[in-house]
Amino acid sequence: MSGSASAQAPAVQEGKHYLLLKSPQPVDTGAKIEVIEFFSYACPHCADFEPVLQKWLTTATNVEFRRVPVLFQPKWTALAKIFYTLDALDAETRLSPAVFIPIHRSRIDLAEVQNFFAWASRNGLDRAKVEDTYRSFAVATKVNRAKSLAQKYDVEHVPLMIVDGKYVTDPHQ
Repeated sequence: MSGSASAQAPAVQEGKHYLLLKSPQPVDTGAKIEVIEFFSYACPHCADFEPVLQKWLTTATNVEFRRVPVLFQPKWTALAKIFYTLDALDAETRLSPAVFIPIHRSRIDLAEVQNFFAWASRNGLDRAKVEDTYRSFAVATKVNRAKSLAQKYDVEHVPLMIVDGKYVTDPHQ
């Protein structure tokens, strides 16, 4: 066997590496491949997946990547609001990966709003802007939209990746 043949990646197989969605969803990304990660800051599997995801994002080309927080539990609503607050303040890319650390390593409950406001302030954000944004109609609307999108895609666990509105995979596949 030649060196190049032995270095080839195994073929990607439906049912093993990914599944076809029962109800494909339209995408608006044009020529780019849309990748949506459904996640929660409270999920330990999402926290473990985060470094892998961040590394992949540095090499992903022709991809439109979006994150969508899920709301499986009432407490997760506050965590979704954290995500959309950071996004609205243009701090999501910089701080979203860091949100996992106090939750999973330090056992700080960022779903408790005052803990989040203090954490955001320690991480360079204006506390008053964070508080106003967190409580805004825009953030509440995005949280509701996230809930609806998770229902459309029939999300039952996280982390879960949706590719181009047709394929679903997760780190275990």
